[in-house]
Amino acid sequence: MKKILIWALPLLMGSVCHAEDITIQYNGSTAKVNQKAKDSVNVTVKGANVHIESQYTDHKLTILISGKSDDGQLILKTAGKAKVTLNKLNLTSQEGAPLDLRNKKKVEIVAADGTENTLTITACNDTANNKAAAIWSKDKILLSGKGILNVIATGDGCRGIKAKKDITIEDLTLNVTTSGNHLGEKPYSFGDFGGFGGGEMPDFSNFQMPEGGFPDFGGFGGFPGFGGEANDSTRQGGFGGFPNFGSFGGFPGFGGEANDSTRQGGFGGFPNFGGFGGFGGFGASNEEGEDGEEGGGMGFAGKHKYVASTKGIASKGKVTINSGTVTVKTATAGAEGIEGKDGVIVNGGTVDVYSPDDAINANACIEFNGGTVIARSKGNDAVDSNPKGGFFMPFGGNNNQEDTDPAIVVTGGTVYAWSQAGSPEEGLDCDFAPLVIEGGTIFTVGGGMGEMPSVPTNYTSKQPSALLIGINIVKEEPVYLYDSKNKLLETITAPFSLRRSASLVSSPFFKMGETYTVKTKDYEKTFTLNENFTAVR
Repeated sequence: MKKILIWALPLLMGSVCHAEDITIQYNGSTAKVNQKAKDSVNVTVKGANVHIESQYTDHKLTILISGKSDDGQLILKTAGKAKVTLNKLNLTSQEGAPLDLRNKKKVEIVAADGTENTLTITACNDTANNKAAAIWSKDKILLSGKGILNVIATGDGCRGIKAKKDITIEDLTLNVTTSGNHLGEKPYSFGDFGGFGGGEMPDFSNFQMPEGGFPDFGGFGGFPGFGGEANDSTRQGGFGGFPNFGSFGGFPGFGGEANDSTRQGGFGGFPNFGGFGGFGGFGASNEEGEDGEEGGGMGFAGKHKYVASTKGIASKGKVTINSGTVTVKTATAGAEGIEGKDGVIVNGGTVDVYSPDDAINANACIEFNGGTVIARSKGNDAVDSNPKGGFFMPFGGNNNQEDTDPAIVVTGGTVYAWSQAGSPEEGLDCDFAPLVIEGGTIFTVGGGMGEMPSVPTNYTSKQPSALLIGINIVKEEPVYLYDSKNKLLETITAPFSLRRSASLVSSPFFKMGETYTVKTKDYEKTFTLNENFTAVR
């Protein structure tokens, strides 16, 4: 019996004490590497810069990183999957991503249990050769672990986390901050002036009109500004120009029968327009102050397109948050907090995002299925979904019709979406696509076109909801929600003031036919939910 136990013990230990394939210990200007996996793996060390290239496809490469360096970097190029564990790591890069993942498969980034880790990027001047983010990934990444990960981007043009594919976050305590300026604006974007575009006008000297009608147009820039200069970062000044139009489909010709494929012949009808971005701003807006000061007014601006914008978390795929605590703060106008081009999904955890621009942004559906979300924008929408069809969907889509894919869906959890910019910036902006409410607690603060922000319909509001028009939000002053028996259901406190907010409210406590009361220090309104969606003036 004893021999069997002694023989089995090494096997048991080996199954639970698997050593990492590669360990890296940073120490100032140097890095010490211990490499166990050598077949198909090449490691190059130069000072505190470590370059790993792995050809493994059937084995997940495991890497353990620790130590501190004020000028170090890990470049990881993998053919297969990899797992990078951070164990009390404090790594700063003076140029380029401190964690540069040139991966072809998903990489897991794990903060070891009970540890605090920090990745910092201070410069992103050479964006062509050095990845402009503290964490840059070519493929999918999973950020997880029971530790803390601080992601800090201080340099101009530096993002916090950037991936070309999906980003998933779970369990982790993740803190992302960016503080740099953008490196510049892309050509032909409309700016803080009148005229077309932000660059030089295109050369039309060789333009020839094709037979049968006008050709496809590219997007227009901004129309001339009226009454003063508009400024995207402050949204002050006059009408700063209409946004870029999506490409026109081409105006058909006149005379004879129209042919849709060639655009020759008669007047075949106007094509669908692409989406509008946003407007430049009418008149003077309220001057933006420090955090907590009052917003409001009619100052609103369109979207600028920046070179290396300093966003917090940005993915060309989806951003999914399953659990953990995620805090994101950006500091520059135009720098969204969390952006997922293919969508943003929150299934759980606590998510707190603050940005001068959109706190949460997507070009597809944004879903809130659980957890607690506080999305706050100082100068734009708190949560902004820009689905296909875009702004002014009456031209190219369906205005809140049931057969259109939804822009924002709330099924559970708590969603506080707060824009302190004033009209027309909103708490939840759907660009006229459907807003679906199936559950959860919702309280938004913002404006809207003519005090009407994006709202659900009686069909898309599966859980009863109400729009409170004209409520004054006062900094640190609670807003109370009571039922008909004067039972307190919710208490919400915003860290800023906003006059005449249009606030969308929904609660699992809401029932059709019941009466509810909203109270603040100087406001009280009682309403009855006679429909799934009720506007309260």
